[in-house]
Amino acid sequence: MTARTDPAARRRSSRWFAPRDVFGFIHRAALRAEGLSNAAISDRPVIGVCTSWSELVNCNLHLQGLAQAVKRGVWQAGGLPLEFPTMSLGENLMKPTTMLYRNLMSMDVEETIRSNPLDAVVLLGGCDKTVPAQLMGAASVDVPAIALTGGPMQPACFRGRRLGAGTDLWRYTDDLRAGRMSPDEYAELEAAATPSIGHCSEMGTASTMASLVEALGFSLPGSAAIPAVDARRAALAEATGRRAVLLAQEGLRPSDILTPQAFDNAITVLVAIGGSTNAILHLIAIAGRVGHELPLNRFDEVARQTPLLVNVSPAGEYLFEDVFRAGGIPALLRELEPLLSLDAPTVTGQTLGANVAEAVVHDQDVIRPLANPIKPPGGLAVLRGTLAPGGAVIKTSAASSELLRHRGRAVVFEDIDDIIDRIDDPVLSVDASSVLVLRNAGPKGAPGMPEWGMLPIPRKLLEQGVTDMVRISDARMSGTGFGTVVLHVTPESAVGGPLHVVENGDAIELDVDARRLDLCVPADEIKRRLARKPLPAPRYRRGYGSIYLEHVLQADAGVDFDVLRRAPGEVAETDPYGVLEGWITGW
Repeated sequence: MTARTDPAARRRSSRWFAPRDVFGFIHRAALRAEGLSNAAISDRPVIGVCTSWSELVNCNLHLQGLAQAVKRGVWQAGGLPLEFPTMSLGENLMKPTTMLYRNLMSMDVEETIRSNPLDAVVLLGGCDKTVPAQLMGAASVDVPAIALTGGPMQPACFRGRRLGAGTDLWRYTDDLRAGRMSPDEYAELEAAATPSIGHCSEMGTASTMASLVEALGFSLPGSAAIPAVDARRAALAEATGRRAVLLAQEGLRPSDILTPQAFDNAITVLVAIGGSTNAILHLIAIAGRVGHELPLNRFDEVARQTPLLVNVSPAGEYLFEDVFRAGGIPALLRELEPLLSLDAPTVTGQTLGANVAEAVVHDQDVIRPLANPIKPPGGLAVLRGTLAPGGAVIKTSAASSELLRHRGRAVVFEDIDDIIDRIDDPVLSVDASSVLVLRNAGPKGAPGMPEWGMLPIPRKLLEQGVTDMVRISDARMSGTGFGTVVLHVTPESAVGGPLHVVENGDAIELDVDARRLDLCVPADEIKRRLARKPLPAPRYRRGYGSIYLEHVLQADAGVDFDVLRRAPGEVAETDPYGVLEGWITGW
């Protein structure tokens, strides 16, 4: 029986393993060398287990164990699991920023899937950029895929108080800088801050992306919030492996799941959870990989009708594991039903509405009813104006309400080194009404758009009791961050946006209700300044860095590479560059 007449030939992997010729021999022998028998190889869907496990990434360290659970599930359902590693991105250790490498990791995921005999893939990720990178890669190659995130770490406990891994760190660091905390106390905090494996325990970017993966319909219901150390996460990993085998048989692809309605659902959840602004960039990038335009204004439109329902730090009081206790993301989705597209398809084979039909909220202080939100609609806002003609974003749910309409004089920092050198200088000309401005921190300028946007409050103002100021940059901010922080200013400084020519003392006006961010300088003067101020030289001239600078797009396009976005209506190429027939079926 030939590969063309065998029913299994419909599977992608059969093009490698079914032919009874030298090529099939070589491919089967490669797995025989791993100790697999013919019974393990023959007539089984091959399921890739894509893991970003790394000892350089503490919040992904447990993915090895989850991979074993996924593989059990694959075997249970009659598939052949093959685990493979990819690049791993860790927020804490990787410099200058993981965002510089998100697109590279996505390419690693995409090309590994495309070039190997995989019928479906389970994506195992945890830390902030690993999850969107995996989704971007899987969406690009469009082989059936399902995601499983790693879950939040155990909460820290410091002097009897539960802490988030990042949000409380920023507050205590301000206390240290202001002299309200001793170095010894700070060292005690360090010992307590990260008590287990898993990603950040508040609604940082990792928790946000885990929630949005579920809202997109790309993971099994209830998967986002199970703590990393909870045995139920391993049981869910088994179920994910079983479902991956069915996905391979059904042929349900990422492009079937990642519809415009799914992205609207994800944006709704993003606002309802008070999620990270980083997710805006990631959702735009993922949408671009399946050929959907997701304009920045769509986030503002959805946010205007979506209230804050999830009471989790930094926009609320609790931690992400409390969301699990309260019913998880399915319970939140059930509360949000009037605002969602419930007929959106999901990896379960059922609609989003069917997935959450039986969900129940167990703690209405953690997940509020739609009729009794924590805050009204508008937790995210997209700003435009003479300082951000291409757009900027602000997370109003974590900002100070009294600063959402503000006019102040700019205090400008050229780059991160300038902040480090001058922010605590006693002679810095700054007061509580000033607007702190950072430039050269965007996709090309930094490069990589690091999480430098939550500029520190100058020490002399901390000592006076100032806890928030308007801060503006072309950078990003950690999802654990907070404050009246305007981010993702587009065009960025390094490509000649107006941010490039802001001067100390210039008046800047922020008006969130009007969705405006303006440099109060005549347009002709801005134009003259831009004409006479040269742009910075590229930071990289060789290697991946130079490729990044050549191809990276601005924040309003998700900071993806221009060559990786798919045109509307363009079909993904799932074969390795269309050469399978020539290389596999014979000479």
